[in-house]
Amino acid sequence: MPTSLPRLPNTIPSLPTLLSSCKTQNQLHQIHAHIIKKGLHRDQFLVGLSISLSTSLSYATSLFNGLFHPSTFLWNTLLKTYSRRSSFLQTFSLFIRMKREGGLPDKYTYPLVIKACSSEFKAWEGKMLHGLALKSGGKEDVFVGTSLVDFYGKIKEILNARKAFDEMSERNVVSWTALVVGYVHVDDFMEAKRVFDFMPERNVTTWNALMGWLVKTGDLKNARKLFDEMPERNVISYTTMIDGYAKAGDMASARFLFEQAPEKDIVAWSTLISGYEQNGQPNEAVKIFIRMGEMDVKPDEFILVSLMSACSQVGSLELARWVDCYLSRSEIDIRQAHVLAALIDMNAKCGNMDRATKLFEEMPKHDVVTYCSMIQGLAIHSLETQAIELFNRMISEGLIPDEVAFTIILNACSGAGLVEEGWYYFEIMKNEYSIVPTPDHYACMVDLLSRAGRLKAAYELIKSMPVEPHTGAWGALLGACKLHCDVELGELVAARLFDLEPLNAGNYVLLSNIYAAAEQWVDVSIVRNKMKDRGVRKIAGCSWI
Repeated sequence: MPTSLPRLPNTIPSLPTLLSSCKTQNQLHQIHAHIIKKGLHRDQFLVGLSISLSTSLSYATSLFNGLFHPSTFLWNTLLKTYSRRSSFLQTFSLFIRMKREGGLPDKYTYPLVIKACSSEFKAWEGKMLHGLALKSGGKEDVFVGTSLVDFYGKIKEILNARKAFDEMSERNVVSWTALVVGYVHVDDFMEAKRVFDFMPERNVTTWNALMGWLVKTGDLKNARKLFDEMPERNVISYTTMIDGYAKAGDMASARFLFEQAPEKDIVAWSTLISGYEQNGQPNEAVKIFIRMGEMDVKPDEFILVSLMSACSQVGSLELARWVDCYLSRSEIDIRQAHVLAALIDMNAKCGNMDRATKLFEEMPKHDVVTYCSMIQGLAIHSLETQAIELFNRMISEGLIPDEVAFTIILNACSGAGLVEEGWYYFEIMKNEYSIVPTPDHYACMVDLLSRAGRLKAAYELIKSMPVEPHTGAWGALLGACKLHCDVELGELVAARLFDLEPLNAGNYVLLSNIYAAAEQWVDVSIVRNKMKDRGVRKIAGCSWI
């Protein structure tokens, strides 16, 4: 007659179920207290389950430390927790402790630690683990081999990645994918494609890796072809293409794919919103954010930063206050540097200078970015004197202004007609901060001199530029020629603009107006005939009445 199995206490089968149902760290503590009362706190299965469920690294470690002779499975469980929730140094130190205390690493141990090396590009430590894995007989294992292919690919030692791959006696789709990704990382698309074509089977990650490289290099045509050929797609597939179209300025295609995606995660929403914001369509970015809220999708700080940047472009005080209020009621920590910088920038550019100033002054430490937001906000709202004072304060605090900071302060000087101050900042930019003036800097100075009526000086400055002036500088000077009725210089400037922008009707109209103001009607007729001959059409005016 067969011997019956011994009956286990009723509490044991229920404890794993209770542990698996834990939703919070506090619930885990309560169940663990129950485990201790039952005298099961050294049960390795229950401890392992508790470690895997814990969101607290210190708590998981304390559970582990209560065991006398932890099994390899428990070491691996703790290593897995460390690899997910701690730094590389802590994970690697735990592995060293395992070796020191007599733990026996197996085929599951090495991939965990090698993956930690891959994540932070720790070449020396990864190669040491490679040697240890070989000594322990891990060479034949598909998991160890795959982790080594991935590691060498991540640190861009593709020959070693290929060698590790070729030495594998067994390979799976993840192994092949790791090699494809490795070639992608070193920009060897031809070899990546060759391996891809040779693969006995592919998964969605393999397709995404190849498509991602094409998107990264701007080859959207072939990326879309690959996308359309995919037997299955996930949210990463769609998001990759949406991001590629957004970066290329094709928001229509980006939006079409977004709407086609069967699943949309927070990254997909963020990609579309930032795409609209970066392509000068802030109102669309706001609409997508509102729609996201209607679908109960919770935004992260990156989406809110894009939203605030979009609001800065719109310049609506009412909208800025709504976003500010929304942010204050959310769980986002506005003390994060990138969030606070965006919040200050939005309020400053939308005219809520009191709120922007309060946030700025409450910052424990200022940087050039937040200073620039404040300075630009003051300049936009005709507070140029305060903008200049704040720029000087930034310098006095020891911060080093960059190209953008000088562009902003030169614009502020131009808006206020402060010629001497503008020249001063232009000179210290070159001589004290060793910044080579860009066309934008020159355009600011030309605009400043032109507004002040110093047209000859502006023209000489343009001619002295070491780089080709862009149309903004010439356009500012032509506008000033109209304002000051300088026909001779206006003709010279217009001729240059006709070469640079032969189809820009505005330049022809400005020159025509200069001639009309001087009552040179024949020349007016010549300009209009030139427009007609070149097929340049003046955009008709309209009225909102």
